[in-house]
Amino acid sequence: MKLKLTAEKELDRCYSIAPFKYGGRDHILVAAEKVNKCYLFDTDGKLEDTIWDEPGGTMSMIQVPDSDGWFLATHQFYSPNDGDRAHIVLVRPGDGSWKIQTVRDLPFCHRFSIVSRGGVHYLIGCTIKSKMKYKNDWRFPGGIYVGELPTDIENYNEGHQIPMTCIKDGLLKNHGYFTIHTPEGDYSLVGTDNGIFRVTPPERRGGEWTIEQLTTDPASDMALADFDGDGQEEMITIAPFHGDHVAIYKKDADGDYDKVWDCPFEMGMSHSIWARNFFGREEAIIGCRKGGRDIVEFYWENGEYKTNILAHDVGSANIYPFEKDGKMRLVSTNREINQIAFYDIEK
Repeated sequence: MKLKLTAEKELDRCYSIAPFKYGGRDHILVAAEKVNKCYLFDTDGKLEDTIWDEPGGTMSMIQVPDSDGWFLATHQFYSPNDGDRAHIVLVRPGDGSWKIQTVRDLPFCHRFSIVSRGGVHYLIGCTIKSKMKYKNDWRFPGGIYVGELPTDIENYNEGHQIPMTCIKDGLLKNHGYFTIHTPEGDYSLVGTDNGIFRVTPPERRGGEWTIEQLTTDPASDMALADFDGDGQEEMITIAPFHGDHVAIYKKDADGDYDKVWDCPFEMGMSHSIWARNFFGREEAIIGCRKGGRDIVEFYWENGEYKTNILAHDVGSANIYPFEKDGKMRLVSTNREINQIAFYDIEK
């Protein structure tokens, strides 16, 4: 595959990306890691609105289910050393502006999402640490917090917050997160220095959450794809935290994940990752923020895993591939060059 740049917009420390339905049309949200803006684009990369000017610190954004123009976002997670004021906000259209209200304080919340199972929507938040006393203080691991997403979420605010409970603590450098949708319901993969965990909501309201450890190797991020087409998804990982090593794990007959491939070259501070079907073949795309600052395609061909550089010297923090009008497209927050980039993906 190759990438063709079709639109771009400058945004200092651009970071988070989310698909978004508003006004009955598909859009893309992009927000900054530092104190800066959140933009609303159409799917061609045309800027339509500025959602906020600050405070930024937005690691994650996700649409409220069954809504038109409502979404949740993190504010004020500026880095692992400046995330103690992190909180989740509800954003929705107003009269000429966007209404923003805090619905949950969650210090050091790096990733969060909404998962659904048994007809119930849940909010799941992952904290990269629990507290700190000095720069690069990693003595206090983070955890996984969950709570039912209220149907009247607009009635929650700073003084009346969404209840959440910690279901797993002791997770060091709790950074990676990936949501998987299945016919039975959603589940999440969480990547930490302790390994990768599968987190599954209860089958019915009030039931128990299930947490299964899939690997013990440290992982910064991960995604699933059936690279070799055998009907069983492999797991591609970045390691360790903000690491430079990419590997692929395959599930064995006992259901354990074994490493089957190591990338032969380093990708400094690998960060953006996505896996899906591209042109009839399941693949992954990973971007790194140091070294060559490349965006790289990972795929299976002629009985082996292969790679292909799609973009060089861009420093991607996050990516989102999607289809429109029969074409494959990709949005990348090229953080290291302050560029929001819209690409056509060509076969």
